[in-house]
Amino acid sequence: MDSGKDDGQAGQQKEQQPSVATPTTEQLPSFYSPRTQPVVPDHEGDTKLRSDLLNISALAATAATANSPQTNPRAPPTSAPSTHATTTGGATTPSNEQPPPPSLLSPQFTPPSTPGIATPATEEAPPRGVPVDSARGVDCGKKRPRLLETLPEVQCVVRARIPTVAGTEMFLHLYTNNVDAKEHLAIVFGPHIRSRSLDAPREGETEMDRMVRGAYTGRLFPGRTQSGMALGGGSSGSSQEQEQTKEGEESQQSQQKQQQTQSAPLVRIHSECYTGETAWSARCDCGEQLDEAARLMSLPAQAQHGGIIIYLRQEGRGIGLGEKLKAYNLQDLGSDTVEANLLLRHPADARSYGLATAMLRDLGQDRIRLLTNNPDKIRAVEGPNREVRVVERVAMVPLSWKGRKGEGFRSQEVEGYLRTKIEKMGHMLDMGGMPP
Repeated sequence: MDSGKDDGQAGQQKEQQPSVATPTTEQLPSFYSPRTQPVVPDHEGDTKLRSDLLNISALAATAATANSPQTNPRAPPTSAPSTHATTTGGATTPSNEQPPPPSLLSPQFTPPSTPGIATPATEEAPPRGVPVDSARGVDCGKKRPRLLETLPEVQCVVRARIPTVAGTEMFLHLYTNNVDAKEHLAIVFGPHIRSRSLDAPREGETEMDRMVRGAYTGRLFPGRTQSGMALGGGSSGSSQEQEQTKEGEESQQSQQKQQQTQSAPLVRIHSECYTGETAWSARCDCGEQLDEAARLMSLPAQAQHGGIIIYLRQEGRGIGLGEKLKAYNLQDLGSDTVEANLLLRHPADARSYGLATAMLRDLGQDRIRLLTNNPDKIRAVEGPNREVRVVERVAMVPLSWKGRKGEGFRSQEVEGYLRTKIEKMGHMLDMGGMPP
């Protein structure tokens, strides 16, 4: 009797032994790591992975069951894993096991991109603009600034390649004119934008003279003897030099054709501000605007369109540095930037943009995208007979208004300065973006 009873109990225990789970089709990709106890012996003495540990659904169900008070009320959270199994309600559940949820399974390597989805490009797109039509008064303010009757005469006297600290290159053009004794600048991004007055041949000059003043095509290099541009009296020298000149002419023609097919370049008309650009002043955002304009024009996505910063030597909105410093003292006494200029018997804005229009024309530009918040600039830069057309206006939002950590700066003075420009000078900038 006892032996039969023992045999019956042994048979029941044998039937309750857990069987090895068969592999399922719902398995994680091969680059996911299973848990630390992946190996169990099979009936043939070999070892294989437990597929239930690789199955996301099984992991989730196991975790929920193991954490249930009805299933394992006394199991501590940090109990050691065990390979023994218990039977509860007809289901086989590992005892004292709390496998991590699927989200904690770490990959063994990072895939190069999301399967089936292209990796997004990191290149920043050119800044967006708002269409402008000054003839109909669309997005260019209601004022009509007084314009010069005729454009000034300008001449580019020298050009030089400037590698920048940002890793890009620009060409600095120095201009003279017939209305003042100052030297104004054009900072050009893109080799396809060239000056007509600079490229024009000059009497008595040599090929070296042309290269020294920047009238050349391509790049300069040690030992170069030809500018690559045809002179008025024809080229002379060896056959190699003549061939180099011919190649330069073809390059110039190609650049001119490319310039004609390019879309409008991004242009910034920037007035000199010694305090904001050099003396680290937080009374204005002029230095920030100059840096941001150069950054936008240096973007790879902007390269095919090109960019131009016209740098006009009209300090303090045309009143000069000395008077500007006096205006600063008046601002400390309670006046805003407009009131300070008026108290000094100067116009609120004494700047003129006829030189900018003439310089843009000399650079071969008649359609531009203007980087500005000032509606007066739009009409003024176009010239008396709309020699240059502003087809789009690109806003210059202060960096601190964009909410990007670590960008821009804030000060009581610059916030008052921007508020005055919006309220009294009509600048098209939403004050809702101003930080509280």
